Amino acid sequence: MKKFVKVISTLFVASVLSGGAMAQNKNLDLDALLKQLEEGKFAQNQQNQQREQQFRAQVAEQDRMIREAQQTRANEEAKSERLETSFEENEFKIADLQGALDKRLGSLKELFGVLQQVSGDTKNKFQNSVISAEIPGRGEFLDNLAQSMGKSSKLASIEEIERVWFEIQREMTQAGKVTNFSTEVVEADGSKVTKDVTRVGPFALVADGKYLDFNPATGTVAELIRQPADRYKTSINELEASSGEFVKFGLDPTGGSILGLLVQAPNLKERVEQGGLVGYIILGVGAVGFLLAIIQLINLSLIQMKVNAQQKSTTPKADNPLGRVLLVKDKYPEADVEALELHLTEAILGELPKLSRFLTIVKIISVVAPLMGLLGTVTGMINTFQAITLFGTGDPKLMAGGISQALVTTVLGLVVAIPTTLLYAFLNTRSKGIVAVLQEQSSGVIAERAERG
Repeated sequence: MKKFVKVISTLFVASVLSGGAMAQNKNLDLDALLKQLEEGKFAQNQQNQQREQQFRAQVAEQDRMIREAQQTRANEEAKSERLETSFEENEFKIADLQGALDKRLGSLKELFGVLQQVSGDTKNKFQNSVISAEIPGRGEFLDNLAQSMGKSSKLASIEEIERVWFEIQREMTQAGKVTNFSTEVVEADGSKVTKDVTRVGPFALVADGKYLDFNPATGTVAELIRQPADRYKTSINELEASSGEFVKFGLDPTGGSILGLLVQAPNLKERVEQGGLVGYIILGVGAVGFLLAIIQLINLSLIQMKVNAQQKSTTPKADNPLGRVLLVKDKYPEADVEALELHLTEAILGELPKLSRFLTIVKIISVVAPLMGLLGTVTGMINTFQAITLFGTGDPKLMAGGISQALVTTVLGLVVAIPTTLLYAFLNTRSKGIVAVLQEQSSGVIAERAERG
């Protein structure tokens, strides 16, 4: 019924289209159109039949594939059961064989365990030894032996055991020798130069009067950026110039660890820089204090020399304080004792500013310097607490800057305060000594005038 309706609707549409077409082209043949419709229907039926046949064929193929997959699964399950059974049997066999192996090994098992441990420990020792700079690649064999014995059941051969003994014995032998060899050395400026290096046992490497550092990670030899004191470098020259005789030599018993710390230890300039702005101010104030103290020391020394010369002379001179004080009696020959005393006191008071010049400033600097050091200490501790607030206490290096500033400024303040205090006391004593001479001589002049009166 549906097909019939479809045909009727098709015919209706075709008639409408044909009617429109007739309006445009009256020569269209209706029989030809009907024939085309019949042929199209026949072709459609053939396509439908082919599709039905293909579907039935695919259904049969899918059924066949399902049966094959089920058969494959059954075969694999059976195989899995057989493998599980074989695996369990092999585990029992392995356990039995392992027990038999352990029983046969006996004390040899403990020996191989010790050999593995010794190989690992010796490899680490060789890696950090300066002897490896002359004999590289010694630790590779020991590392491979330790790893192979740890990862598998392979036993070490007689040759491998003897090789371990040989490497240990060679390390002991080389530790008692002073040898020369050529190798590439990284200089302080970063350039690489081949040099003749002298190795002192397992303790030190030296070349061209300088200590060298061996880097185990890269296997390179480099000059120390910061060398030790000159007396130790002098011993290097004596060692390199010797021809077998005994010489004194400064070595690092830790194998280079102490020398390596020299690079991290700051010098005097770096210590001062750790004080920051407050440290530079303290040094500046201290320099001013020392300069003024030296100027006044020279001035007092010259005055003292002239005063001593005036004491030996009977003629007063105006080029020294004592001479100027003695000239007062000649300036006022008719003055009575009281008036002369007042004039002499006036003359002595006039000399005091020259004798005590800069002393007050030096004294103030000696008092202010430790206070400025305390200021730097407080500033450094504030920076330290700020670092703790931001980053916590997990990394001590974050707090090192503030602590260094706190300590360095305190030291700088004391370094300035102590010498300036001593200089002030010394200069003040010399100044008072000259004033005492002036007072003594003025008293003599007054006594002489009183006797004449």
